[in-house]
Amino acid sequence: MMHTLVRAPAGPAELAADALRVLALLGIVIASIGWGAVAGWSLALVAGGMVVPRLLGVRPSVDIAFGVVVLVAVWSSVLDIYVSTRWWDLPVHFLANGLCAAVAYILLVRLAVVADAATLPRPVLSTVVVTTAVGLTLGVLWEIFEWIGHTFIDEGIFVGYTDTIGDLVWGGLGALLAGCGMRYLAGHPSPHEGVAAR
Repeated sequence: MMHTLVRAPAGPAELAADALRVLALLGIVIASIGWGAVAGWSLALVAGGMVVPRLLGVRPSVDIAFGVVVLVAVWSSVLDIYVSTRWWDLPVHFLANGLCAAVAYILLVRLAVVADAATLPRPVLSTVVVTTAVGLTLGVLWEIFEWIGHTFIDEGIFVGYTDTIGDLVWGGLGALLAGCGMRYLAGHPSPHEGVAAR
């Protein structure tokens, strides 16, 4: 995995994904100066997470989608879009949780923490069940993180029963969809995506 992380981008799609990572790093500085330490730490967390798809060598299209969605998610928080546009929270949870669940599933398979579904009697069903479970777990951890932030860091972080349940439902549906599409999401990149065969 380390070789995948340090090699030069192979084609325009990988270059675009790496450009998003550079934007995330710049965002740490911009958010810290413009919106304070909490915003800066949020961008730092996202920038760190954006390295994982590169480390795993996922399809560049998946890497780009992941980068765009998590950047939109964090900047929506920094710019208070979740407060000004309440419905915006749900599609972001759907997309972000789905892509995070997919990347987490691929990581767990690569680390041999969970079985490669291809070795199991019902690979599609197994992938869907595990990816959905991973996504729901990530959703719960996120809601706990939000509660900690609201309780101990900034009361402006919005939490509430209805909001939490809605976030978990939409995030779970995103993870379910990711599980259904895992053959593409976890598949080897095709040559036209600009990645050398692993």
